[in-house]
Amino acid sequence: MTDVVFVFEVHQPIRIKKGFFWERNMFRRLRKGELSDFYFDKAKNREIFERACKKCYFPSNNILLQLIDEFKREKKKVKISFSISGIFLEQCEAYSPDLLESFKQLSETRCVEFLDQTYYHSLTGLYPVRDEFVEQIKMHRQVMKDLLNAEPLTFENTELLYNNAIAKVVEKMGYIGIFTEGVERVLKGRSPNYVYKAKNCEKIKVLLRNYKLTDDIGFRFSDRQWSEWPLTAEKYATWLAATQGQCINIFPDYETFGEHHWPETGILDFLRYLPREILKWENLQMATPSEVLSKYKAVGEVDVPELGGTVSWADIERDTSCWLGNTMQWAYYTVTKELEPLVKESKDEEFLKIWRYLLASDHLYYMFTAGGAPGEVHTYFNPYDSPIDAFVTAQGAILDFESRVRSYIIAANEPFLFYTGSEEEDFTGVKVWSLAGMCDALQRVNIKSIEFHNRRGDFEKWAAFSLRDEKLAQKFKEVQVSGVQGEKLRQDLFQVSNHRFTEIKKLAQTVMQCF
Repeated sequence: MTDVVFVFEVHQPIRIKKGFFWERNMFRRLRKGELSDFYFDKAKNREIFERACKKCYFPSNNILLQLIDEFKREKKKVKISFSISGIFLEQCEAYSPDLLESFKQLSETRCVEFLDQTYYHSLTGLYPVRDEFVEQIKMHRQVMKDLLNAEPLTFENTELLYNNAIAKVVEKMGYIGIFTEGVERVLKGRSPNYVYKAKNCEKIKVLLRNYKLTDDIGFRFSDRQWSEWPLTAEKYATWLAATQGQCINIFPDYETFGEHHWPETGILDFLRYLPREILKWENLQMATPSEVLSKYKAVGEVDVPELGGTVSWADIERDTSCWLGNTMQWAYYTVTKELEPLVKESKDEEFLKIWRYLLASDHLYYMFTAGGAPGEVHTYFNPYDSPIDAFVTAQGAILDFESRVRSYIIAANEPFLFYTGSEEEDFTGVKVWSLAGMCDALQRVNIKSIEFHNRRGDFEKWAAFSLRDEKLAQKFKEVQVSGVQGEKLRQDLFQVSNHRFTEIKKLAQTVMQCF
């Protein structure tokens, strides 16, 4: 008996206002609470979401609920799974609570499984330091429990981005399985229709998307030039029945059903009849990812090196090039990635949320410039007139945002690294990029490190040459020559830093009266 695993990717980004740069919006004076509306096109986001609700989400959910109910007393049941981004669920709450209720009803059937992913559908799994990646997974785990009463056991990184290092992080977080693309360079002649283990991992198993069978639905369904057009549920089920393996993982965008292929193409009827046709076959049944992972032992190992080997489900290359394939994409990716410590030193929830919205992979996807079939796909999903317009808009927004964050935290030109001695191995792991960060670090860093830097006059030098603040440098010098040690030294340095931070912020507010 072969298990057919259907997983639907459900995601909508928070889009940046298209005219952000061209309408000369950068660096306008604003009150801080106005930033979200300043950057993001809430009207357009709502319009697209509600259109997709009408054409895809509601009719598709209703079809699945009916099918599950129809087969609930049968030996072989209709079972499906979803991977839903956190920001999609936010939009459900904001724009369509009824849709959220529909997903809750699916969850309650016990024939539907949910996967975890990054909350903001981001590329943080590619960051060299994966703290943000882990934070977003934890956020997603929590929202799935809160809104859908689901506790996922299987993980899907954004767009199936995968390498050995990502698998290791996900295993440490307790997941039993992770999805990726069944690409030939990973399989090396093997079939994607089996369970594998991840290299250098002990427990986590890997499920591979059968991209050929998935793309028959996702990309070729309404193509009248395709030799197999029209694709019927009966024909597709016949292909599945003839496919050898433990499990066949079909993993399309949910928007395939009614949005990418309009209802007029017959795609919703295809969804309605396909489970019935599958369950007619004696050698086929429908299953969820966790059922498959619990049922089968790994038949082999997949090895996907982090350096130059990362795979995804995107385009012909099935690597990272659709997001990081040109200079514009790298420029935007670099700025957003390097903003992480500055945003987090602000300890400001609004800043953090805006930054995370700007991390969504979609913004980079819109900047794709290659041609051919992949270029046509990117063009279809691109709300901008061109990839260059997408870059100008997103880069303008992120640079404007960076300027505001740097101003808010009083950023230095260079970070301050805390050591306990002169050797490289004496690094404490604490690095601060701003006066706000220094105030925080002085309250928690090892006192031995504070004494080391105070003896050398490092605080004074950092204030003078990196913050360019002679007044603060003089105050640090006064603390140094006072000769205080231990916790009194910590207290004095913190008071100096915090007083100066408060002083500068008050001065800025008095002068500008806005942010």
